[in-house]
Amino acid sequence: MAETTERVLRLLGLLQQRPVWTGPELAERLGVTTRSIRRDVERLRALGYPVQATQGIGGGYQLGRGKALPPLLLDDAEAVAVAVSLRMAAGGTVSGASEAALRTLTKLDQVMPPRLRGEVRAIHDATQTLDHGQATVDGEALLRLARSVRDGVRVRFRYESRDKTPTRRTVEPVGLVATGRRWYLMAYDVDRDDWRTFRLDRMTRVEPTTWRFRTREHEDPAAFVQRGVASAAYRFQARVLVHAPLREVAERTSVRSVILTAVDDRTTLLEAGAESLYALAFHLSLLGWEFEVQEPVELRDSLAELGGRALRAAGES
Repeated sequence: MAETTERVLRLLGLLQQRPVWTGPELAERLGVTTRSIRRDVERLRALGYPVQATQGIGGGYQLGRGKALPPLLLDDAEAVAVAVSLRMAAGGTVSGASEAALRTLTKLDQVMPPRLRGEVRAIHDATQTLDHGQATVDGEALLRLARSVRDGVRVRFRYESRDKTPTRRTVEPVGLVATGRRWYLMAYDVDRDDWRTFRLDRMTRVEPTTWRFRTREHEDPAAFVQRGVASAAYRFQARVLVHAPLREVAERTSVRSVILTAVDDRTTLLEAGAESLYALAFHLSLLGWEFEVQEPVELRDSLAELGGRALRAAGES
């Protein structure tokens, strides 16, 4: 059985090297009969590889395009190239691509030999990129956290809070979320007995343990992180009624900075946070619609002061 499996993999490798092979050519390369080649081709088809066979001059076996994506067979150089590309994509800003790249990288890392992991790490460490304002995240730490989420094991790391206070954390990770500029981890903090959101750029010495855990009930990591990023992590939190439909408000705001809820067809509740009331006032003024501040009351004073400055700048009394 092992010999047959090895031969099928070799057959797949040959089909990926050239557009068309005849049955006798494949049989000669693999040291078997053409009948064995036909059986091995059927095994590949059963695995999801669309191997096409044509008769006549110029005919033979050809690896075509299928409806689903079957497993790939990569040599060492191809595996390293794919892993490096995935590491770069995992730190990118394309919507959805970062998360998909990390999931794929985690699967590839699971089967990659240690010697190839070393090559990938060396290339990654020697490469610099322009981050366009993104927070720098250690690629190895990102991969360790992804493995821990996949395997359901606790993780220990050092964490720096917003006020620069260093702490040591032990958590049960359940999801990684990329917002475009930053990566976040949703995890159950064992020592604080509660769910928490952690920024990966504030983590150091990320070390998975051997302690496996049973996942507790929790909400969707993306929703949990969005709520924390949009308001809970800031000094001031605001609730504002915007007199515009939710769809239109969503087009002028970002899911990374606000939480939107439709009140009715013409009104949207906007929740957002900031370190400064003036920053909130400025961004609300840029929306271009009428709005009412529900809370905090102090935001109204900041809006009045900002409006007064604008009037004086325009030459109005």
